[in-house]
Amino acid sequence: MSKQYKSDVEGVDALAQAYTDLRSEIGKVIIGQEDVVKAVIISLFSKGHSLLVGVPGLAKTLLVSTISEVLDLEFKRIQFTPDLMPSDITGSEILDESKQFKFNKGPLFSNIVLADEINRTPPKTQAALLEAMQERNVTVSGTVHKLPKPFFVLATQNPIEQEGTYPLPEAQLDRFMFNITLDYPTYEQELEVVKGTTSSKNVTVNHILTGEQIMYFQDLIRKIPISDNVLEYAVKLATMTRPNTAMAPDIVNQYISWGAGPRASQYLVLGAKCHAAVNGKYAPDEEDVRAIANNVLRHRIVRNYKAEAEGITEEDVIKKLF
Repeated sequence: MSKQYKSDVEGVDALAQAYTDLRSEIGKVIIGQEDVVKAVIISLFSKGHSLLVGVPGLAKTLLVSTISEVLDLEFKRIQFTPDLMPSDITGSEILDESKQFKFNKGPLFSNIVLADEINRTPPKTQAALLEAMQERNVTVSGTVHKLPKPFFVLATQNPIEQEGTYPLPEAQLDRFMFNITLDYPTYEQELEVVKGTTSSKNVTVNHILTGEQIMYFQDLIRKIPISDNVLEYAVKLATMTRPNTAMAPDIVNQYISWGAGPRASQYLVLGAKCHAAVNGKYAPDEEDVRAIANNVLRHRIVRNYKAEAEGITEEDVIKKLF
């Protein structure tokens, strides 16, 4: 690695400092959205992918491009449309001048990929992206092509305008570590945004981490110890979302059709470890699990008709589990 530390403790200290520096640099461009920025960085260091859900104009694309710039990573944006084919994102074989087949890489071959409005494209293309997310490679004409490292997908969805969309099935949603919701900025934040974007002022950000350092921190997260009681708390939280099981509370039995699977438990633990590390702690506690639980669980539990009729949201159910 380009940066070696004498111990994992030193590595965690370096990660916490890097996170502070990242927040500072990103804050030069992105006004507000602190929780969103934190969640995206945590999922990146946890080697997970994120789904961003928010109305247009909330700087989703700007956020991703800024993060890739600060992290000194290659960034590609794919605008998902109804006529997008799998080969448009994975790449395809072409016949070159010497009449030999040559693989022409698609936009997936990048460190950070923004899949803009993922629910606008048909399931076949969605599946090609989700396979790449899971396997971190693509297969074209029987040949496996490895994607670059680190590899991170940030997909966006518009919660309004659902006409002509192809919603992601629950099994595919499960591939995303986090489902992050963006809200409107406050009045003061919007004033600051408008002042900055309607003037000739140019903001430059500095590179904070290289791809090699990010991969070191991704490995470090998995080495962070976790006590049995915190591990059990995370697994219990995921288990409680499953209706008609021994641990399910009344609110889950009443309003949930399907609960979170084992991948939720894994991401609760990984996310808690990373949340602890970026806050300068050497081991996570139950508070770290709760801090990231909404982002991990909200897209993994399916409400029933009664919940929809009574206006009970996924967040309402998760809050009761605490």
